[in-house]
Amino acid sequence: METMLHPYNPDYSVPPGWVLEEHLEVLGISHAEFARRCGRSSKLISEIISGKAVLAPKTALEFERVLGLDARIWLGIESNYQLHRARETEKETTSKRAKWATSFPVSELVRREYIQKPESTADAVSELLAFFGVGSIDAWTTRYAAVNVAYRHSQSFSSDEKALATWLRLGELEAENQKCEEYSETRFRDATRQIRSLTCESVEKAIPHATKLCNQAGVALALVRPLSGTALSGAARWLSPKKAVIQLSARHKSDDHLWFSFYHEAAHILLHSKKDIFVDAARNGDTGAEKEADEWASKTLVPKTEWERFVATFPRSRNAVEIFSDEQGVAPGIIVGMLQHQGILPWTHLNGLKVKLVWRNPE
Repeated sequence: METMLHPYNPDYSVPPGWVLEEHLEVLGISHAEFARRCGRSSKLISEIISGKAVLAPKTALEFERVLGLDARIWLGIESNYQLHRARETEKETTSKRAKWATSFPVSELVRREYIQKPESTADAVSELLAFFGVGSIDAWTTRYAAVNVAYRHSQSFSSDEKALATWLRLGELEAENQKCEEYSETRFRDATRQIRSLTCESVEKAIPHATKLCNQAGVALALVRPLSGTALSGAARWLSPKKAVIQLSARHKSDDHLWFSFYHEAAHILLHSKKDIFVDAARNGDTGAEKEADEWASKTLVPKTEWERFVATFPRSRNAVEIFSDEQGVAPGIIVGMLQHQGILPWTHLNGLKVKLVWRNPE
């Protein structure tokens, strides 16, 4: 598909009536005489000349017959004029609501090449509306504003509303690019079991494989770098009754947080309402759904009986963690993170077993 790099957008336009009046003046034809020749009322011709009336296709044909100027030219002038008026009206409206655009992470979207660098605030509004796939600010509010979205999170949740909506949209766009089978709970549960072993692989290898397994079960897996103003680990929601999406931020930049977040979000997909959007800032959520997701993630990564047997030995050594993680077939960093979370290990202990994550293209 060819792309127009430099579209012609003049900052002015004239109504077809101006062109008509110029032709009549050159030909020496009065408005009344022209109206009679066209079989139209003098009032209509006067309103077309003043720009008050729209030039209809039938009238354009009559102009063509009387003046010899192709009807398509008359309609083109009318179309350009109406489009110009619409653009000017929109500029006036968006300029009044420019504050809306300034609250978004526009610079980050430009750096990530999701939008073009705006030349004005009004331009920023247009770029953002196109990015979100909506036609107006009111439409954005209806679809994305937090007051109209039932998402669950910890009371300590501190993400900015606009930054959160932007991050969720980035995940939505990534999910739309992933071709998924129709959702199957059975296949997705099986996928979560297979992904356990992938936690022992490098993230570069594991994520593509995990994404493929999720896609085969009807779930998109989107790893999206966090934005300024967001403090969250992941999100889970349904794009349609047949397609879900798990979105991860990897904001803690360690493998244990990444994988626990994945299983936490997977729990929301498997256990909770398809109507809600679950946005999770931390593992210790304070709602019933968050606690249930934490419990499901923990026992899926390590069976409860095996975990209880392990912690009963008061493990504090690197060797004990490595042996147990090898037995369970999960990354040792995950075991360390779970021990720290339960207070069995201090947060400063055995962090060397965690894999640090680095974004390939830092901003």
